[in-house]
Amino acid sequence: MTGVWPGEWVTSRLGVRLVDGARPAGVGLASMVGLAVRRNPRRAHLLVSAVLGKHVPTDPRLVYGSGLLLGELVRARLRDEAVSGPLFADALAGVPGAAAALRDALREPRPPVDAIVLGYAETATALGHSVADALGGAYYLHSTRRPVRGYAAYGGFEEEHSHATSHLLLPSDPAALDRDVPVVLVDDELSTGQTVLNTISALHALRPRRHYVLAALVDLRGDADRARVDELAARLGTRIDAVSLVAGRVELPDGVLETGTRIVSELSATASAGPDAGRGPFGVARVPLGWPGGVPDGGRHGFLPAHRTALEKDLPRMADAIAAELGGASRVLVLGCEELMYAPLRLAEALADASPGVDVRYSTTTRSPVLAVDDPGYAIRTRLAFPAHDDPADGPGERYAYNVAPAAGRPPFDRIVFVVDDVGDTQALAGGLLARLRRLAPVVVATVPSYGGDQ
Repeated sequence: MTGVWPGEWVTSRLGVRLVDGARPAGVGLASMVGLAVRRNPRRAHLLVSAVLGKHVPTDPRLVYGSGLLLGELVRARLRDEAVSGPLFADALAGVPGAAAALRDALREPRPPVDAIVLGYAETATALGHSVADALGGAYYLHSTRRPVRGYAAYGGFEEEHSHATSHLLLPSDPAALDRDVPVVLVDDELSTGQTVLNTISALHALRPRRHYVLAALVDLRGDADRARVDELAARLGTRIDAVSLVAGRVELPDGVLETGTRIVSELSATASAGPDAGRGPFGVARVPLGWPGGVPDGGRHGFLPAHRTALEKDLPRMADAIAAELGGASRVLVLGCEELMYAPLRLAEALADASPGVDVRYSTTTRSPVLAVDDPGYAIRTRLAFPAHDDPADGPGERYAYNVAPAAGRPPFDRIVFVVDDVGDTQALAGGLLARLRRLAPVVVATVPSYGGDQ
């Protein structure tokens, strides 16, 4: 960690302020997030998580450990128990060995908890999966923005502030959702709680349940937002609880949207895409993972505890296959692809365990348009833009990989491992993102089979 908080730039120019609230994991808001400016007229700022592994390349053991810790808070709430977050502050501060120790402590065997865990696409797909892992006995499903032939939508909801608002639930076994067990709704951030209100209303109309839990890394809801959740619970005759690693609020000055729009307009022409000229092009290698048969690549159509057991067994073997392609690299990025976050996270984590002398980081590409500014006080230092490569239902569009190209004063990655499902492994990928990545470092592509439920 540096001495500069990666939110100072936005605070000084937009007047956005973070105010701490409860600290269930023993840390404050500024330890958990930085700030950036969105390219979105509906919302000026973006909270950039230090533990999500979406926009910021992060130790994968910290990412997974943070999700497991959130899952332990869910477990404690379901069982009315207390839980503490030992080692979390040290892991967040980058103390050597603390991230692995945090993860290992949270992976100790615990009694399984039956629940339905729903993660929100695209940012919380791996986070929700990690929460389900912590519960042990949970069925996991994440929402998706990719319609899949042969799957009828179980339900949908709208994320009103988002740049892409259509979400679908596409379980291969709808009966797995038709149970009166606790439903845990997982997102990286609760801002107003409107998304979860929409979700609970839609789910409860299909199948009433007695208990819902909202789980987020960061809870920014105000008193009026929390009151709306209580009102919905009373109206539906159900219980709705909430847990997070940290709580607080974001203070926004008047005119912040106009200021943000002006800053984006002024800086877009000169914002850094990363100093990739003069390096590559490097080569692209492909590694056959031997993904375990019958194990889904994620939770788009559902993921069971038995799937996790099978995956855990094969993770070391697949990590060894990747390690064999690293060629003595000392700084490696494992890059996932939009909703495909869990598989690359677990591969990155296994690779870090198998390669103690290598600095392994994890992040993923995204649809979210954000301004890049190469300043230590700003969370999104560099930006790679490229065309969509998985034939998305909403048509072609621009996608992004942040903080992958080296920023001023930061060393470059000397290998990039790109993990993609077979639906996204296309010619558009080769001519788009891969062409940009190979200007930065040698690239290793690991393709996993997109699970269709009949496998």
